[in-house]
Amino acid sequence: MSERSERIMSERAETPASQKSEAPGWLSTVAVVLLLGLALAALAVVGGRSLPERIGPPVEEIAVEQVRMSPGRIDLTVRNAGPDPVRVAQVFVNDAFVDVRGGEEPIGPRRSTVLTLDYPWQEGQPYLVSMLTSTGLVIEHEIAAAVETPTGGRDLFAVMALLGAYVGIIPVVLGMLLLPVLRRIGKGGIRFLLAVTVGLLLFLAVDAVFEGFELGERSGGAFGGISLLALGAILAFLALTFVDRWLTRRADASDGRGGTRLALMIAIGIGLHNLGEGLAIGSAYALGELALGAALVIGFALHNTTEGLAIVSPLLTAARPGVLRLLGLGLIAGAPAILGAVLGAGVNNAELSLLLLGLGIGAIAQVVVQIAPALRTADDHDTGTVAAMDSTAILGVAVGVAAIYATGLLVLP
Repeated sequence: MSERSERIMSERAETPASQKSEAPGWLSTVAVVLLLGLALAALAVVGGRSLPERIGPPVEEIAVEQVRMSPGRIDLTVRNAGPDPVRVAQVFVNDAFVDVRGGEEPIGPRRSTVLTLDYPWQEGQPYLVSMLTSTGLVIEHEIAAAVETPTGGRDLFAVMALLGAYVGIIPVVLGMLLLPVLRRIGKGGIRFLLAVTVGLLLFLAVDAVFEGFELGERSGGAFGGISLLALGAILAFLALTFVDRWLTRRADASDGRGGTRLALMIAIGIGLHNLGEGLAIGSAYALGELALGAALVIGFALHNTTEGLAIVSPLLTAARPGVLRLLGLGLIAGAPAILGAVLGAGVNNAELSLLLLGLGIGAIAQVVVQIAPALRTADDHDTGTVAAMDSTAILGVAVGVAAIYATGLLVLP
C-alpha cells in the first residue's frame, strides 16, 4: 500500500474521533451551566427557608414620582421604594386633613399607585403634602409652587415637537453651515477646532453628570437611582465602540472617510445628549417650571449652534460631503430633542431621565476618545507617545468650554 493511501485511511479514521471529542465538550459545557443554575435555585429556596425572619419594624419608603395638579385636585404618583409593603392611611396638606382616593390596599415593593387628593389649592402657593402610613411613619413631599399641569393631547405634543425642532434641529444645522468658511483654515486651525469640539463635549458631559446627581436625589431609588446614570453611560460607551469598530472595517482610509466616520460618531453622541436635554425641557414645561418664549428659543439656538460646529470640524480633512449627508448628520444630532420633549411632557419619570442622561454621557465620552488622538502634534505621532497637548489644543479646549458655558447662560431655567 502506498504512503498516500495510508495517509488517507488514517485521516478517515481520525475524523470521527475528533468529531466525537468535540461533542462531549459542548455537552459538558451545557451540563455545567445547568448544574450551576440548579445549585443556585436550590440555594435560594433552602437558604431563604433556613434563615430567620428579619426582626424590627418594617422598612417603609415612599417616593413621589409625579404630581399632577388640576382644579380642586392633586394626583400623586407614589412608588414603594422599600422592601416591605406600605399602606397610606391618611394624607395631610399643610397640616389639614384631606380626603384621599387610592392607596387603600398596601403598595408592594417597587409597585406604584396614584393618590387622588381633593383639595382646593391656589396657583403659585407652596404646599407640603404629608403621608401617614399605617405604622405611624410620616413621609413628606413639598410642592414649591402649585401650577396646573398641562393636559396631554395633540396640542401639547405639537408644541413640544415644535420646541424640539427649535432647540435641536435648526440650531445644529445652522452651526453646520460654517463648514465652507472653516475649510479655508490650515492644519493648525483644524486641530484648534477639534480641540474646541472636545471642550464643548466635555462641558456637556460634566453638565449632564451634575444634572444626573441632582435628579438622582429626587428619584425614589426603587430602580437604582443614580446607578441608572452609570448603567446608561456604560451601555452607550460600549455600543458606540461597537459601531465605531464596524464603521472602521467598512471605511476605506484611502478615500478620506475617516473624518466622515468621526463626524457621524459626534452626531450620534450629541443626539443622545439632546434626547436627554429635550426630556428635561418637556418635563420642566409639564411641571410649570418652564416659560416658553422667544428668549428661550434664542438661548437654546445659540447654545446648540456650537454643537453643529463640533459635528463639521472632522469634515475639514475629508472629501466634500453632499447636502443630504450634512442634513442627515444634522437630523441625527438634533431630531432626538423632539422625541425627548414629547416624552418629557407625557411621561415625567426620573428613572427614564437618568438612563437617557447616562446614554448621553457615555456617548460623549466615547467621542472624546475618538477625537483625542487628532489633538497630538506630528512629533507625538512619530514617537508613538501620548504626550500632553500643546498650547493650541489647550487653548481650543478652553475656548470650547467657555463658549458653551457663555451660550448656556442665555437658556432660561
